[in-house]
Amino acid sequence: MTDIKTSIPDTSTTEASVACVVCLKEIPKSEAGSAEGTDYLLHFCGLDCYDQWQQKPSDSDTNKHRPA
Repeated sequence: MTDIKTSIPDTSTTEASVACVVCLKEIPKSEAGSAEGTDYLLHFCGLDCYDQWQQKPSDSDTNKHRPA
């Protein structure tokens, strides 16, 4: 008779994961790049997403160009 093995992840050793702030891809926390702000910490899966995030205008930049 053949033994059938099932693949059940061991959650006791599973590393914590975070979502990339740009593409929302789940990545291990130890592999994530980050940018720190005064009140928050952002995680990125790679330099492409980090560069894309840097290119986006922030809300404060957008408000500077709005008519009063």
